Amino acid sequence: MAKKAMVERELKRERLVAQYAAKRAQLKEIATDENLPMEERFKARLKLAKLPRNSSPTRLHNRCQLTGRPKAYYRKLKMSRIMLRDLASNGQIPGMVKSSW
Repeated sequence: MAKKAMVERELKRERLVAQYAAKRAQLKEIATDENLPMEERFKARLKLAKLPRNSSPTRLHNRCQLTGRPKAYYRKLKMSRIMLRDLASNGQIPGMVKSSW
């Protein structure tokens, strides 16, 4: 089980990303628009830099929803390989059977 603080930090990042998504997209659009003057684009870049770091979507990291484990994460199932194997062995995932030979 991951530390609760790490899981909470990740949830906080998700909330910040959602909160600043529209503003960030608008500033990025202005900053990359070649038709606008250089000063205006530069001001947009400065405003973008003033936004909280954790509001950037690249700072998000996928974590298992059951344990909070950051590694060996399956996106489709939103869980780590360890929990997937555990649940499959217990027969809690429909259609999934642990192989043995």
